[in-house]
Amino acid sequence: MKFHTEYLWFNTTKRREYIRITDQVRTELHKTKIRDGMVLVSAMHITAGVFVNDHESGFMSDLDQLLERLAPLGAEYKHHQTGEDNGDAHLKNILVHHQVVIPVTNGDLDLGPWQEIFYAEFDGRRRKRLVIKIMGE
Repeated sequence: MKFHTEYLWFNTTKRREYIRITDQVRTELHKTKIRDGMVLVSAMHITAGVFVNDHESGFMSDLDQLLERLAPLGAEYKHHQTGEDNGDAHLKNILVHHQVVIPVTNGDLDLGPWQEIFYAEFDGRRRKRLVIKIMGE
């Protein structure tokens, strides 16, 4: 069994962004020559997430509106009593989750039609990272 770890760094220009990272994950996988295994993609911050879905502007808008309805920016969260102003970002992280596992088959990501991997930033404009952990043979 082989293992490979790589980190991606992000410093978004907006507080909230959704960044397609499928190509970067695939590039890391191809470096390993692993033919069969798994790829773990995990945001290393509690105000960011990772998800798999369609790369289509209507869906992204719908997702953004849904998350904003469920955890609105600027609401009075108890977390803000700590001096922070990102209570919504913590909740949005829980809603999309912080990691995904993608199967590897025949040396490639075994994604379904239209599936793409995204990094979701909910409290941006500062440097954050994500880990890609590849395991297999």
